[in-house]
Amino acid sequence: MKYTILSAFLLATATLLPSSLLAATPSAADAEVYFVTPKDGETVPETFKVVFGLKGMDVSPAGNNQPNSGHHHLLIDVDSLADFSLPLPANDNVRHFGGGQTETMMTLPKGKHTLQLLLGDYLHIPHHKPVISEKITITVQ
Repeated sequence: MKYTILSAFLLATATLLPSSLLAATPSAADAEVYFVTPKDGETVPETFKVVFGLKGMDVSPAGNNQPNSGHHHLLIDVDSLADFSLPLPANDNVRHFGGGQTETMMTLPKGKHTLQLLLGDYLHIPHHKPVISEKITITVQ
């Protein structure tokens, strides 16, 4: 609960700051984010487990300005994000895991969906040289 409140506060504060003050946090050169599960092309039930993987950086909760770290954002059926220099929006298509979570149970409607992971820094801003996974497609039965 405390991470949810802190995360919401940081996101609200960051969106009020001039973009010139929101310098992107650098990512590690070898950083990689990926899905442990589900796999690309997999068929899953309506409620299924998603496990996030990260190499070359550490997972750290939102608000914790630790070098070479960030937290996961799950992009659901997102074709593109407008501006990587701003905090990621929080909505049904962009799920924040600001508590440092590395897995979640999610429910999606039946049909085809795309999933993609994007690491955000302590202010929910993608790193300079974004750490973003390949987009996978799943089918919900």
